[in-house]
Amino acid sequence: MTTDAEFEAAIAALQDWVGRERIVEDEIGLSSARRIAGMLDIDPASLKQGDGLPPHWFTMFFPDIAQQRDIGPDGHPNKGVFLPPIPLPRRMGAGRRVKIDGSLRIGEPAIKRAIVAQVAPKIGRTGRMAVLTMRHVIETRGKVIAVDEFDALYREAPQPGQASPTSPPQPAPGNAAFADKVLLSSPLVFRYSSVTWNAHRIHYDADYAREEEGYPATVQNGGLTMQLMLDAALKRATGRLAGFTARLARPLWVGDTVTLCGAAQADGKMECWAADKDGHLCATMSLEFAA
Repeated sequence: MTTDAEFEAAIAALQDWVGRERIVEDEIGLSSARRIAGMLDIDPASLKQGDGLPPHWFTMFFPDIAQQRDIGPDGHPNKGVFLPPIPLPRRMGAGRRVKIDGSLRIGEPAIKRAIVAQVAPKIGRTGRMAVLTMRHVIETRGKVIAVDEFDALYREAPQPGQASPTSPPQPAPGNAAFADKVLLSSPLVFRYSSVTWNAHRIHYDADYAREEEGYPATVQNGGLTMQLMLDAALKRATGRLAGFTARLARPLWVGDTVTLCGAAQADGKMECWAADKDGHLCATMSLEFAA
């Protein structure tokens, strides 16, 4: 592709993927739940067969399990195996919109309906991009317990020797009612990638992250950032988590400390954000609670 028009035409050619659906099964095993608990510094032995899980934990089940021969050079499954063959080499999470009506239970089978909701081109200051929106419908016990619309951003490769472009930094809000500091250690990020079956090399291969994708260091997993934000908020919240909207604004780096902040809950809602070691805003989240 040499022109923006050719790029947009290539994305338009993928529109027959929109509406395609796959079913991913999971048994919500006790060993999987205990691995997740251990990764989040919860006593694994506290979980037993039949226990209900925290409502937002569904995001750490139902992995796409590709055969090894289908893994690409970046660690993701090759394009076209599970997701549309978007003609851009780099992929990162951008945000999600979630509605929650129930929770998974250990030992009870469940399914994820993975639906391609949108493939859209975007041309901005940092170059050509495409946004893939996947709609994940989680079902167990004959009912829908969550609907998760997840946005992934595909970007061009940086020029050799150049850094990956980022948006200008913005200061994090200063009105936090709470602030938890968490070290994004290599073991934590590795264990999260393990329990979610995510082999994206930017999260553990520093040479690849620097030399191929133009990052200064290994990149924090955006799913883990959202998980940590939710956990910090739910320690202070009242009521049942009914949904949340999250946006990832700026990369975080493995080995740095993130500050997870939030305003006081009001009218069934809570606003949260994450700041990097320099006080720059990296992620935002709006949570909704039912009485």
